[in-house]
Amino acid sequence: MQYVHLGRSGVIVSRLCLGTMNFGLHTDEPSSFRIMDRALEVGINFFDTANVYGGKRGDGLTEQIIGRWFAQGGGRRDKVVLATKVYGRMGDWPNQSKLSALHITRACEESLRRLRTDYIDLYQMHHVDRDTPWDEVWQAMERLVRDGKVIYVGSSNFAGWHLAQAQETARSRRFLGLVSEQSLYNLTQRMIELEVIPACEAYGIGLIPWSPLAGGLLAGSLRAARVGRRADEELRKKADTHRARLEAYEKLCADLGEQPADVAIAWLLHQKAVTAPIIGPRTLDQLNGSVQALNLKLSAETLGRLDEIFPGPGGPAPEAYAW
Repeated sequence: MQYVHLGRSGVIVSRLCLGTMNFGLHTDEPSSFRIMDRALEVGINFFDTANVYGGKRGDGLTEQIIGRWFAQGGGRRDKVVLATKVYGRMGDWPNQSKLSALHITRACEESLRRLRTDYIDLYQMHHVDRDTPWDEVWQAMERLVRDGKVIYVGSSNFAGWHLAQAQETARSRRFLGLVSEQSLYNLTQRMIELEVIPACEAYGIGLIPWSPLAGGLLAGSLRAARVGRRADEELRKKADTHRARLEAYEKLCADLGEQPADVAIAWLLHQKAVTAPIIGPRTLDQLNGSVQALNLKLSAETLGRLDEIFPGPGGPAPEAYAW
């Protein structure tokens, strides 16, 4: 396993992050336990979850599964850099969503209870809250850090200017602020190269891409259809929309002798701003397959070909659209 600092922080995380969104929803608890045990065996120490994962609103089922896995002992909790999230709606009453100081404080306590832990290593804002002032957000986060309930703070789905707002307000309060941003980023979705990635690089914020396989689109979706494997209707429609590019992509992967999913993850690992792509295996086989991407070195020629098949926005702003 390869390891790297999480942004400018001193904490060290694996270059792959285990996403747990499928736990309890598509993957049963015993299988989820086996996946987490295997992740530790291969050296993955970075686990990502959220209080809204698991299906039924307010249950936090995925966090509960992770908590029961921690409760088995064996040093599981101490080996994991644990990330969870706050923002999503956890009930029908007011103040059960978003980033008010009230909701942040209550949601953290509930996540700690479900996860059966005393502290959260990385507490991430799942989305920006345009209705709550940054001073209020940071006041709540500072209190959690001061009380030892949260170690680091991260964000998810922020625009570049949101990152700047957050960091400058944190700076004025003499607070560390964000150490990570979790963004949608893959070969088919490169919009964050305009402003999010430059902001991350300027502020020392680690980038944690989610959906590295574009919901399965980059995992050999055309080949899977040809050999008769099942694919959901939404994925089929997306594959048809991107058919020309996917045909070129899957041919390139075949010429390289590599699995399309491995190439997609390897491409992210070659982007200098990226800390750790989030892999979300439903099965042990999927987890074992994702680890192979760590050993895949893409040549400059291959990276150039991938840029031709899946062109980005043209680099950072404003040069991407102006002189």
